[in-house]
Amino acid sequence: MPRSAAVVIPCWNGRHWLDGCLESVLAQTRRPDELIVVDNGSRDGSPDHVREHFPGVRVLELGRNTGFAGAANVGLHAATSDAVALVNQDVRLEPDWLERACTALDAAPRAASVATKMLDLGDRSLVYDTGDILRRDGACEQRGRFERDDGRFDRPGEVFGACAGAALYRREPVLELGGFEERFFLYIEDADLGLRLRLAGWTCVYEPAVALHAGEGSGGPPERPVHAWAERNTLLLVARAFPWRWLPLVAWRQAGWAWHALRGGRLRSHLRGAASALPLVPAMWRERDALRRAAVVPIEQAVPPHPLRGQVSAQPAPSTSLPTAARKRSGE
Repeated sequence: MPRSAAVVIPCWNGRHWLDGCLESVLAQTRRPDELIVVDNGSRDGSPDHVREHFPGVRVLELGRNTGFAGAANVGLHAATSDAVALVNQDVRLEPDWLERACTALDAAPRAASVATKMLDLGDRSLVYDTGDILRRDGACEQRGRFERDDGRFDRPGEVFGACAGAALYRREPVLELGGFEERFFLYIEDADLGLRLRLAGWTCVYEPAVALHAGEGSGGPPERPVHAWAERNTLLLVARAFPWRWLPLVAWRQAGWAWHALRGGRLRSHLRGAASALPLVPAMWRERDALRRAAVVPIEQAVPPHPLRGQVSAQPAPSTSLPTAARKRSGE
C-alpha cells in the first residue's frame, strides 16, 4: 500500500455538498494522511465554512476559477503524499473506498491511476462511471453510464483511464507529465491525462470501490454548457495526439454530434464550443512531435480499436504486457 495518501477536493461554490463529502472522507477505514480543499474563487463562503466546521482540513484559496484542471494541479503540488485521490465536492465515498483504491494501486506497480465505481447519489442502482474509454473517433465515454448496477461492474481489471471525480493517482508520474492540462479548464482533462500516462508506459486499474456522485454539484459550468466544453476539448485532444489516419473516424463522429445537436436545438452552442477550440489548435498541433518523441507506447496500443457504435464490454480488459521501456519507467 502507498506509504502515504492525500485526498484533494477541488471546490467551486460547493458549500451545499462539502459537509457530506468531507464527512465521508473522514470516516474512511484508511484515513488520509492529508486532506486538502482547493477553492476556485467560491462566492458562497465555502472556504470559511470548511475552516469553521472542519478545522483539520487544509484550505487553499485560489481567488478565481481556474477550472477543475487548475485546482487539481494545485492540490497535487501542495500534497506531499505518494498517492493523491481527487474527489469531487458532490461525491460521497463508501468507508472502504480509499483503502481499496490504495491496495489496488499497490498491487499494480505499472499503474499510475485507479478508477473506481461511481454510482448516482440520488439512485445508487444507476452507474455514473466505472472507468473512461477513449475511442479513435475522439469520443470519450464513461463506461457503464446510465446502466443498472447489476453486478457487471464488480470485477477489477484494467481500463483506459479514470474519471477524476473519484480516482486515485500516483503523484510522481502525474507531476512528471505536467499534471492535468489547464488549457482544457474542465471536462475531458482526465481523459487527456489518461492518454498521456498510457503513452508514457503507465496503465490504469479499475477497483469497484464505491463513490456516490451527484453530478454538476456546483451548478452549470461557466461560459458554455457541458456539451460545448466536451466538443472544444475533444478537438484539442485530437489536434495534439491523434494520427492523420484516424481523422475520417473523427470526422464521422463530429458529423454525428453536429446532427444530434441540430435535432436537440443545441447546434449554435455546439458550434460555439468548436469555435472556442480554434485559438488553441495551433499550439496543440505544435506539441504533437514532442508528445510522440516522449512516448514509449505507440498510440495504437494506448487507444485500442473499439466498435464505433454502442458500449464496449462491461468487463475490464486483463492486464497487458508493455514494452521494455515502459516497464523501466514504471520501476519494474
